[in-house]
Amino acid sequence: MKQAFLVFLGGGIGSVLRFLISKPLNPLFHNFFFGTFLVNIIGCLLIGLFLGLSAKGNVLSHNNTLFLATGFCGGFTTFSAFAFEKHTYLKNGELLNLAIYMISSIGIGVLAVILGLWIARHIH
Repeated sequence: MKQAFLVFLGGGIGSVLRFLISKPLNPLFHNFFFGTFLVNIIGCLLIGLFLGLSAKGNVLSHNNTLFLATGFCGGFTTFSAFAFEKHTYLKNGELLNLAIYMISSIGIGVLAVILGLWIARHIH
């Protein structure tokens, strides 16, 4: 039960933080959901860092990993918003924006996870 509460608490904090970042940033760039993009990339970096630190065995406990990676990152990042925004591009016939956003989100997201793992490996 404690572990479920940690995931719940982390997810709530992540969700609120995502809202506070995405809401003001999404309208900044015409036809580019910058806030969602930013939280997803930051979330990829953080989950790589958290899971990398967890793999070290003595940096993050299992409960800390549940709170940070499963809860916080799960609530902070948002695949559902990502998918809806892609639908918006399709509906508006903005295929170039769709391709740029999808490729950059996935590509930079994977690179951010790798960077987070690399950082975790080099923390002493």
